[in-house]
Amino acid sequence: MKDILYAGLGGALLLKEKIEDELEKVQEKGHLSKEEAKTFMENIQQRGEEAYDQQYDQFKSMLRKIVDELGLATKADIEALKDPKA
Repeated sequence: MKDILYAGLGGALLLKEKIEDELEKVQEKGHLSKEEAKTFMENIQQRGEEAYDQQYDQFKSMLRKIVDELGLATKADIEALKDPKA
């Protein structure tokens, strides 16, 4: 699991660097202003964060379903067993 996360983060960082390099080249040629490049990167970052949040929520939902299907005890279940009033 950790390896998948690291691979995803590494890929995202490489992609970000590549996009920044290409934007610099376009800026140098005068096809794009510095402000336009900045706005473009901010938009990409925002979309990436939104996609991450969506994927994270889907992942959590999937894990909850798996825990339920397997009948595994949750943190709340374990705490309820520890409670002397129960």
